[in-house]
Amino acid sequence: MERLNWHMADELSRHADVRIVGPVGSAAIAPIDVTIDEVPFKPLWKFLIHAQWQAWRVARVWRPDVVLAGSGLTALAAWFVARASGARAAVYVHGLDLAVRHPVYCCLWRPALRCMDRVIANSRPTAVLAQGIGVEPERIGIVHPGVDLPVAAIHKLMVANSAGIYGAQELDRDADRAIFRQNHCLGSRPVLLSVGRLSTRKGLREFVTHVLPLIVAVHPDTLLLIVGGAPEDALHAQAQTPQSIRAAAKQVDVEGNLRFLGTITDYQVLGSIYRAADVHVFPVRDIPGDPEGFGMVAVEAAAHGLPTVAFATGGVVDAVAEGKSGYLVNSGNYAAFAEATLLTLSMRGALCGSCMAFAEQFAWPQFGDHISGQLAGLRG
Repeated sequence: MERLNWHMADELSRHADVRIVGPVGSAAIAPIDVTIDEVPFKPLWKFLIHAQWQAWRVARVWRPDVVLAGSGLTALAAWFVARASGARAAVYVHGLDLAVRHPVYCCLWRPALRCMDRVIANSRPTAVLAQGIGVEPERIGIVHPGVDLPVAAIHKLMVANSAGIYGAQELDRDADRAIFRQNHCLGSRPVLLSVGRLSTRKGLREFVTHVLPLIVAVHPDTLLLIVGGAPEDALHAQAQTPQSIRAAAKQVDVEGNLRFLGTITDYQVLGSIYRAADVHVFPVRDIPGDPEGFGMVAVEAAAHGLPTVAFATGGVVDAVAEGKSGYLVNSGNYAAFAEATLLTLSMRGALCGSCMAFAEQFAWPQFGDHISGQLAGLRG
């Protein structure tokens, strides 16, 4: 969500003047030509109050045409500031920010969401959630999150010259895959990949318990690489710790088929991992009140030529193109999930080209054009 809001500001700055009220530290990483007004982030309730106050102070002088909330959590502040400054109010919603059932949130935030001039949903299921809390359909638009399309991988190699310096060499996908596999002693074994926070909704522990043993029975040397850590400062997220996942694996005798890589924020490093894997698994659980708004990692995987096998729940149905960027399985059918994963493993790269073609429509510049289009009718 943080990365999406960064790109939203960056892309909108190509269409309009943009000013942001955000947490302390935002200015250091702000997009070019975007002004940041910082307020302390913790505790959250103070951040929301300070952000609303600062935004109101800025809006009195700057007189914006549109006040845009980056999520439903800041929608109340955005609505108040917009009404106080004569601007129009809009919000980009992610799914969970529409499903929160806390009584205070329902009493204050939901009315603000219903009063927004424009509600931009990240997927079709999220748009349905917006209608479910009373947002008028004609005020809702859909813009899928964007993705960084990868460039050729860059690795530092020793240049044989008198200076003994390092140079950069561009590597194609196959070479980058081979280097990562060699460096991590993966050989030619089947590699499954999970990327994302280790939350209850992501369902990794259930995958390890119910699916991985079925795959290992066919391919005993299968390895599941796990990128991500327990959620922190996340709305309504509950964790599945690495320890609990290892314990579950030990109970079904697949503990040796796991490898945790921790949280990785370097997109180039993550790209090498995507290219080194054979299948991205996304076993998101269908939990009432805790929806998966989109499934950005499935598009990231596709951008690197890696197909996804996922449960067809929430906005994941918009993030995976059946038979093109992977396969969708009925939610909770773990046997079918194993079969789809084994099928995808047997194809070994056959979906690479169609995966990348699917991901191209999610490039950030296109995301920016779509967001700008949604807001165009609201400007003065």
